[in-house]
Amino acid sequence: MIEIGSRARKLPAPPEVVWESLTQPSRHGARPWLNLLPDEIEPRVLRAEEPGAVVWSSLWPSRPEDEIHFELIATPSRETLLRFTLLTPGEAPDDSKAGHLRQRLNVLLFADLRFSYGG
Repeated sequence: MIEIGSRARKLPAPPEVVWESLTQPSRHGARPWLNLLPDEIEPRVLRAEEPGAVVWSSLWPSRPEDEIHFELIATPSRETLLRFTLLTPGEAPDDSKAGHLRQRLNVLLFADLRFSYGG
């Protein structure tokens, strides 16, 4: 697997809450946060180990083999350090496309998801 990008930031919710948000982003009663663009699809959960890891399928039909790996680490203040790593088993995208993919994950996770917790 080739790493396309990775980033970690704290979210103002405990790991079990973030894990549920990642494994069931469209569950009934959840605050909406997975705001997809027209060229994106809702990911499938490929693997999940509560509360520390989740693997998603690609958000992008044009890159169906990509995977998004999440690591969730509890902080002493009961927040979550969330790390995403975008991986591909195939050819890495050009720099422009890779930047777009990373930027989209940053917005979805560290803006939309973060704000869904009120932080």
